[in-house]
Formats: sequence, C-alpha cells, structure tokens
Amino acid sequence: MTNSSPLFSAECREKGKPQRAPEKKVTKEPKPNELNLPKATDPRLLQAAAKPSKAKPRGKPMAPPSQVPPPASILTRVVARGRFQKVLDSLTLAAGNTLELRCKGRSVRWKFPTYLEDEGRLRCVSNGRYYQLLVVNSTAADTGDYSCWSFQCGDSECQDGVDRMGRVFIFFTGQELFVPTEDYYQVVQLRTNRPTLLPCQVTSPLAQVTLHREFPPEEVAVDGINISYDMKRGFMIHRPRPSYAGSLFCMASLDGVQQISTKYMLIYINYPSSAPKPTLSASATTVQAGENFNVTCTVSGEPEVAVDFNWEYPGQQIGRPPYIREHADLVRRGGQVQQESESVLYVDEARDIDAGLYTCSAMNLQGTTTVSIRVRFRAGWGQVLGEA
Repeated sequence: MTNSSPLFSAECREKGKPQRAPEKKVTKEPKPNELNLPKATDPRLLQAAAKPSKAKPRGKPMAPPSQVPPPASILTRVVARGRFQKVLDSLTLAAGNTLELRCKGRSVRWKFPTYLEDEGRLRCVSNGRYYQLLVVNSTAADTGDYSCWSFQCGDSECQDGVDRMGRVFIFFTGQELFVPTEDYYQVVQLRTNRPTLLPCQVTSPLAQVTLHREFPPEEVAVDGINISYDMKRGFMIHRPRPSYAGSLFCMASLDGVQQISTKYMLIYINYPSSAPKPTLSASATTVQAGENFNVTCTVSGEPEVAVDFNWEYPGQQIGRPPYIREHADLVRRGGQVQQESESVLYVDEARDIDAGLYTCSAMNLQGTTTVSIRVRFRAGWGQVLGEA
C-alpha cells in the first residue's frame, strides 16, 4: 500500500509559497546624553555606558567546519501518545508491535520494504504538518530500511530537499533469526566484474553469523578483505573466484539457538572485460561449381568466457541448412593464456547461390560484434559471380 495522496498536491503548492517576513519595528537610538545609566559608583562603568557602541559586522559568525552540527533528522518514532523518540542509525523492536514513524514536511516520499505494499498492514497519512507511516502486526519479515524525503514546494513545482532526509534500519526480533524468504534455494551469480552479495539479513543485531559451505561441510573464512559481513545486508564477496562456487548458507546463533538461512547456489561466471573481437577468413574467396570451402570465425579472449556465434550466409535464401562446427581451446600468446573460440561454416559442392556475403556475429555478456567476408563464384568461361 502506498500513500494515496499525490506527491505534489495543490495544498502543497499553496503552503509552499514563500512567506513574507514580518516587518521589523524601527527603534530610534537614544542619544548618549539620554542613556539610562546604571546606578553605580564606579566611574569606569559610567564612562563605558556613555560611550557609543561600535557597529557590529552583519551576519552570524560562522563556526569552524568541524563544529558545524549535522542537520536535525526529520524522522521520529511515536512511542506513545505525546511521547516521541529520535531515531538513530538503527532501531530494535519486538515483532508484533505497531511501528509508527513521523516525517516532517509539507510533501514527503516514503521508502520501506517493498512487499509491505501488498500486505495490507501499511498505512500512510498526512495532517499537513507531517506525514505518518504506520505498520500494524509487525513481523520479522518487516526488518529493513525505512526512510523519508521532504520536498521543498515553491509556487509551481516541488523539488527534492537533499538535506531533508530521515533514515533508520529497523530490526523486528522474534523467533526467527533470519528475515524469512519464500525460497529454499536461491541462485546467485559470481561475476568477476563486481562484488557478490549473499543477502542473509538477521532480525537481531546481537546475532552471531557465520558463513558455511554445504559440500564439503565447512566454515568459510571471513577476513574482511575477500569476504566481509554487514548485519543489515549480509555477506559480501568482494573478489569472486571459482573456489567460492557451490552451495553456501549462513548460520546465526543467539542465546543458545542456531538457525540457518536460505541456501545460495553460487555459479561462477568469468565476466568478460569487453565485447568479442572476431576475425573472419575463408579457405577460398573465389570458388568453382562443385568445390567445397569453409568460412572460419575466430575470437581470442579471456579463459572461461563463453562466446556464442551466429551466421548469415547466401544459402539461407533457398533454405540450405548450414553445417557448423564449434570448439574452444586454450593457447599461450606472449606469455599469457588465452581462450581461442572458433566457429566454422562448411559449404559442400558449391553452387552459384552460395556466392555472396558471409556474416559472423560473436556474442558474450558484454555485447555483440559482427564481421563479414565475401566469397565469389567462378561459373566458367572467366565469369565471376558475387561481385555485387
């Protein structure tokens, strides 16, 4: 369930109009001889009071950057009627309690665990001075990030107030130590080009969590460099490698109770650094009737990177089926090991329809590259087909 009130309402625009500052009353400065001097016997006090004061520089003195306080949070929690609590980085509540958050602002946008929209336990209301988010009958699954943004509304439009944001991570503790999910197994890709997250979130910040492999059964070392742990997110694999592939799970311990998370099936994918760069060659660029020839598409790249090939050739016009052979081998070039992938298109007993353009498309996870070569057909008496 989302807030039914529009983000930029007419009420928001009306209240967002800049208010005119109240006029200041001008007070006439008394002359030195009209000053009400304090009753004091010390002549120095009399002399100081009689002296006109020096003009002070306009504006408030700026505090050093290190002493400037951070902006006050616009997000608070309602503890009871008339009682409020400032929210910090995180908050722990018992599952089953009602969560009530207030966000100051004339126009506010909320962010919360997405599945709550379909649960029917979420309400968002506004009274003009603040917006309220209410979650009733909370469960361990409600654990997550809750935040709000306040928008600055002018005469015609509302703009996001960058410095007007409130955010809190809320743990809903109960019998379940992990945030429940519907999946018993979850497939996770280990890509070499980015970190991998195992999202085993806990419902209590006090739970001790370890990472384990299912086969063979062993605990996976968490050194903070290759793998790190964040109680709000889970385990992060910063440097994916083939040895991490397999079935992994998290184990949480609290007050003598142990529970395991969803099992994660990690599949290692050596993500390429760029799209393939194929080269194309033909066994003969000019052939005669009845001859056999082939066209070879070759890609040299990183080991363990899958490359797919696709062909377009003149014989497709009459439905001539292709005969294609593909293979990949590891080769050493310049002291480095590379993978050489090839796709070979064979044409037997060539006919005039086989003259023309042969196009190879090589694809990997980064993109597709296409190259072409022309094969000409010598029909006889010096006539060459496929020149156009």
